[in-house]
Amino acid sequence: MEQTSGAARWQARFDASVARGQVRDADFTTLSGMPVEPVYGPGLHGVPEPESQAERERMERIGWPGEFPFTRGLYPTGYRGRTWTIRQFAGFGNAVQTNERYKMILARGGGGLSVAFDMPTLMGRDSDDPHAIGEVGHCGVAIDSAADMETLFSDIPLGDVTTSMTISGPAVPVFCMYLVAAERQGVDIGVLNGTLQTDIFKEYIAQKEWLFDPEPHLRLIGDLMEFCTERIPAYKPLSVSGYHIREAGATAAQELAFTLADGFGYVELGLSRGLDIEAFAPGLSFFFDAHVDFFEEIAKFRAARRIWARWMRDVYGAKTDKAQWLRFHTQTAGVSLTAQQPYNNVVRTAVEALAAVLGGTNSLHTNALDETLALPTEQAAEIALRTQQVIMEETGVVNVADPLGGSWYVEALTDRIEAEAEAIFQRIKDLGVVGRQPGPSGQIEHPIGPMTSGILRGIEEGWFSGEIADAAFTYQLALEKGDKRVVGVNCLTESISTDLEILRVSHEVETDQVAALTRRKQARDEDRVSTALDAMVQIARTEANMIPAMLDAVRAEATLGEICNALRAEWGVYREPARF
Repeated sequence: MEQTSGAARWQARFDASVARGQVRDADFTTLSGMPVEPVYGPGLHGVPEPESQAERERMERIGWPGEFPFTRGLYPTGYRGRTWTIRQFAGFGNAVQTNERYKMILARGGGGLSVAFDMPTLMGRDSDDPHAIGEVGHCGVAIDSAADMETLFSDIPLGDVTTSMTISGPAVPVFCMYLVAAERQGVDIGVLNGTLQTDIFKEYIAQKEWLFDPEPHLRLIGDLMEFCTERIPAYKPLSVSGYHIREAGATAAQELAFTLADGFGYVELGLSRGLDIEAFAPGLSFFFDAHVDFFEEIAKFRAARRIWARWMRDVYGAKTDKAQWLRFHTQTAGVSLTAQQPYNNVVRTAVEALAAVLGGTNSLHTNALDETLALPTEQAAEIALRTQQVIMEETGVVNVADPLGGSWYVEALTDRIEAEAEAIFQRIKDLGVVGRQPGPSGQIEHPIGPMTSGILRGIEEGWFSGEIADAAFTYQLALEKGDKRVVGVNCLTESISTDLEILRVSHEVETDQVAALTRRKQARDEDRVSTALDAMVQIARTEANMIPAMLDAVRAEATLGEICNALRAEWGVYREPARF
């Protein structure tokens, strides 16, 4: 029977992983000492095989860990092969202070770093820009030049640690600073591994941190995809982010659909550049929110893998597993944290982190209990880190691949979210058709691809923002009516909790950062900086790849603001149309 062959296929893959030494040497038993199997499903360990055609079709949709459609995970071993990467998001003050926090995270068991940048950096502005006053170092670390990036990773070998950077508008020049910092450490950039967010679509949809019109941003992203595919094969230059979409008020299905649609848009961008999908698709990764509705989140993650694999194979022609895989990082839901009774946030974060793990996340950040009030203190950051480590070391959830697979409830939710996402995909594609006339072939022609065309139209018309606003309004009404309950906010409000001590970033950080930037500008070769910036702008007027010229500007100690301002002067500044 088909299900017997499915079990046999999984067993062959698992045995091959064992032979290659890809299964951890660990105690795979329950707390009471009962041995557990690496996976459960029809045809294995006493589970009967499905008899009816409907049951067999259902099992085909669920599949097995390590095989298409990857509903149950990318690897036949699950977390028995490799657990998720503990990647704690951190950044505050200046590069020296954040470097100290990184060393603390790594020393206490963190497996990767994730950089939070301050608002001026996120907007492509230097710390001495008038627009930066009062914001330097307050929501992340201030990075003005490659010198700051060197300090940020001082005594942290970039060739040995994976690093994620959460930045979109000025992502490409910031990435160039990261490469130059690696060069100055003596690291071959070709061995670097990590993730850059870069996803500009979600900025227009939800977060609103852009620099230019969409087209120049897409040009830079295309250049980056080409550069990394050729020069830094392990690095993922584009993390497509649903996190900020969900935090803005989207439902789980909207988060999933808008995020994957953005991902399809970037696939179309890569194909339009003539890139081989088998080469560039593995460089795409995703970033999702883990909210507090436990089973809905697990279903969302499982549906995401299945949808992505099917579209990559059937729509875009990807043939290899790696090109069909959806790899994703998860962060627990910042929007679920409450200022009231803040210690409840530890519980919320633990539930959300467990949902991410049971959904098969590849890496995870857990929020700190005080993040609704300020950047986390060192103690709060340690509790957030230990939350992941308790899940990993004590709960036994790493012993079995997709332990909830086959649950009637989880599978029904997975199917429901998938169906809702597919309906949203069609609405986005329909947006791209509005107002377009058939070409000579009789087909509607799109500038890059049908999904990209719909996304751009949806941004232009405010469709995405409107959909998210409607969802957020619906939830707020339910909250105010008491239909949705949040402990400490609209129910169970009595508490003996005391005020928290929160981290406060001194205004001296801004003064010191501006002074350091002034000294660097005075010490550099201004002619070299000017020549490099002019050369970069000249390349921007051609179809050549801009990354090498931008790297030259960074090596000359051009600042982030200078690079971004040169491109603003060339490309203009995007202004969101006013809507009422």
